[in-house]
Amino acid sequence: MRAIRVLGVTAALGMLLGAAACGGDPAPSTPAKDKGNGKLEIWADPKRTAALKPFADQFGKENGVTVEIKEIAENLQQVFVTGSQQGSGPDIVIGAHDWIGNLVQNSAIDPVNLTAAQKSSFEAAALKAVTFNGQVYGAPYAMENIALFRNTELVPTAPATIEDLVKAGTDLKTAGKVSEIMCLQVGAAGDAYHIYPIFASAGGSLFGTTASGDPDPKNVTVGSADSVKAFTKLKELGEKGSGALKTSIGNENSISTFASKKCPFLISGPWATKDVKTGGVKYDISAVPGFAGGKKATPFLGVQAFYVASKAKSKALAQEFVANYVTNKDVAKALYDADPRPPALTAAIDAVKGADPDLVKFLAAGKDGFPMPAIPEMSAIWGPFGNAEVAVVKGEDAATAAAAAQTAILAALKK
Repeated sequence: MRAIRVLGVTAALGMLLGAAACGGDPAPSTPAKDKGNGKLEIWADPKRTAALKPFADQFGKENGVTVEIKEIAENLQQVFVTGSQQGSGPDIVIGAHDWIGNLVQNSAIDPVNLTAAQKSSFEAAALKAVTFNGQVYGAPYAMENIALFRNTELVPTAPATIEDLVKAGTDLKTAGKVSEIMCLQVGAAGDAYHIYPIFASAGGSLFGTTASGDPDPKNVTVGSADSVKAFTKLKELGEKGSGALKTSIGNENSISTFASKKCPFLISGPWATKDVKTGGVKYDISAVPGFAGGKKATPFLGVQAFYVASKAKSKALAQEFVANYVTNKDVAKALYDADPRPPALTAAIDAVKGADPDLVKFLAAGKDGFPMPAIPEMSAIWGPFGNAEVAVVKGEDAATAAAAAQTAILAALKK
């Protein structure tokens, strides 16, 4: 789904240890009385293990326990669920907020015991993202959303609408200054995550909503009349329309095409910034524009969080680490330094925004973001939606593509 850029672990560790030596250590936590089995095991993906190590070591010293961070390179969510079911899982796992529905369904995580003061210290959207069925299931530490990167040498002013964007890109392509109108990854399988803000602006949706405003898994709306209209709009942007959307632009080349100045616009996330800077592109970041007269182009909001495993062998320690240790700004800042995505902790945002104007721009671009549905049923959406997206981008009938996606989704949900 998302394009993720992983920083070198060794480099990140060196940077973070240097920061700790300059006084970046978090305030000591209150040692947990229940030491469990004397060990705290944390599972994380490669880009977070190095960032956590100095803080995990300090927590271990303060509590008189051993803290082990295990790196899981692939399929962390499934590996965690399997480990939990087999009794061989960790005490803590770090992952995306949209895992929550699946993890709760599999009884793999416990709610996190955050105080009212702690809850208020997070960005409201981040806290909402980790709240499921009225309970907070994770301590959020980072947020992400996509936005519009613009080559300011080619396009000095941000387009107000998608129509303005397409015209500017088309004019540049006609003049031979670029080879693509827009870089938004579609690829051979489609990409619901990246196309969603444009789809939503055209009136499309994935689910209806419950009385509380949450996604309603009993009401799939990918095949609704409004979604058909949205897919029709995508068709108009596709290969037999303006050519702004192309299946030849995918995860593997969308960022590099923009970074090599062959494309005036890129719709991507914070993970693209490093490559864009390396390419020497003069750029700005703004919200993804919507269609003229349409709804707002609301991107998905993603949140990374720490979870307490329901079958943790050292559950009290895990709760202490997640609720009272990683919720301070120094740990949040360290994780930001290792993988620069907007922190979920307001104090950490304040600590880093002065040195990173891009962070402020991503936050502004995502202020109307829609938290990625954390319901388990969301997993049935990706494949069929992607197939429908590819079909219309290639010029096929929107109503047929939407109906096929709806049928496939409903069939998957019945299994």
